[in-house]
Amino acid sequence: MAGLATTARLVGPTELRAIWHAFRGDAGRFAPPGSPDPALVELVEAPFESVGDAEQRLGRLESRLRQRDDRRAVFLTIYVRMTRQVEEGIDEGLFTDPEWMRRYLVTFADYYRRAFLAFERGDIAAVPDPWRVAFGAAVNEETLVMQDAFLGVNAHINYDLALSLEAVGIDPDRDQKYADHLAIDTILAGLVDAQQRALADLYAPGVDDIDALLGQLDESLTLRSMTEGREQAWRVAAVRTDITTPPVPSLAQWVLRATATGAALFILSPQLEPGVEAQLRHVEREGVSLEEMLGRVETELAATEFHPSS
Repeated sequence: MAGLATTARLVGPTELRAIWHAFRGDAGRFAPPGSPDPALVELVEAPFESVGDAEQRLGRLESRLRQRDDRRAVFLTIYVRMTRQVEEGIDEGLFTDPEWMRRYLVTFADYYRRAFLAFERGDIAAVPDPWRVAFGAAVNEETLVMQDAFLGVNAHINYDLALSLEAVGIDPDRDQKYADHLAIDTILAGLVDAQQRALADLYAPGVDDIDALLGQLDESLTLRSMTEGREQAWRVAAVRTDITTPPVPSLAQWVLRATATGAALFILSPQLEPGVEAQLRHVEREGVSLEEMLGRVETELAATEFHPSS
């Protein structure tokens, strides 16, 4: 009973709302490409061997997707730079346990790699539902750029991260590892701010009050903040580490999957006025190419390099 009570603490109002969206929605409607691209498969077929290997191959994957105007590149534009900046943080002494952080980054990236590979190959049973929604919506081109970014962040942080933490191990020295886990938030905050500036620049010509709109979009697209998602990931990893007696581990993973899937379906249904949403889609589809949009995001990200020693 104590184990079930601990698991129940993983389900608050935000998680219940997400689970409700998961039951109402249909993640199964999102299908993979008709045939896999051998060049994409080759980049993600083998496990990552190091942080540098993950960064380089994910960067090449991002470039390949951008060349194809594949909207799955949107999340990677942010994720590749996050990986690079955390690696720089390791090299500059930001973290207490640098070796654990390197394993953390590689394991985390491998969860993304496996999901992408399974989706690209059409092995849909091996694709976690949050990634099925994110990848499927992207290849169907039914999203705004901001939705593509949030869908990737949701699947990777609200689903993959807890499993990555469990796999890499949060013991011994749990408090020290938790502090290192939290230290990444500073880097993520800068990247999110850079993304917002790029989107403001993108949408500004077609929108009167861009600051108010981005605030409305943030509200409409997220059930929890990135920081809250990372905190929940740690809680799930701790429950699955501390309580191995069935059914607690499987129940905790069900909560993880259901909440991340529900959050993904919520992101696809923003509470925006139809006229505003149509205006944003017009800016994206008629005003600039995907490559130009991501170029603007990239420029802002490059201007927000994180240097912990500065």
